[in-house]
Amino acid sequence: MDLTLTHTFLIVHDQDAALAFYRDTLGFDVRNDVDLGGMRWLTVSPPQQPGIEIGLNTPFGDPEEQQAVLSLVAKGLAGTLIFVTTDVDKAFEDLVAAGVEVTQEPIDQPYGVRDCSFRDPSGNHIRLSQRLDGGTAG
Repeated sequence: MDLTLTHTFLIVHDQDAALAFYRDTLGFDVRNDVDLGGMRWLTVSPPQQPGIEIGLNTPFGDPEEQQAVLSLVAKGLAGTLIFVTTDVDKAFEDLVAAGVEVTQEPIDQPYGVRDCSFRDPSGNHIRLSQRLDGGTAG
C-alpha cells in the first residue's frame, strides 16, 4: 500500500482567531480559505511541508453537540500536533514573546528529544520537539 498524508484537521472555536494564530504566530502559509455556503474550508501548512494541510474547522451538529466538542477542545483533549524544529529553545522564546499559552517549558525527555508544549487559541495541544542527537526526524 502506498499512502501519503495530505490533510489533518483540528476543531477550533473561531476560524479567524485560528487563522491569525497559525499564520501570524507560527508562520504557516494559507492554502485554502473558501466560503462553501454555510461552511468555510480553511487550511494552512508549515512552509517546509506544503503538501500537508491542516484544516481549521468549527464543529458540526446542533448547538449542544458543538458546545460539547468545543469544551473538550478547550481542555486540550481533542487535537494534538507535534512539530520538529532545529532550535526548540529559540522557538519557545518566540512563542512566549507572542503570548501563547505555555503548558510545558523546554525539557529533555528520556526518549531522546528536547520539547515544549503550548495551546492554540482554541485549546488544541501543540508540541515542539528537537532531537537531542542532532537528527531532524521526529
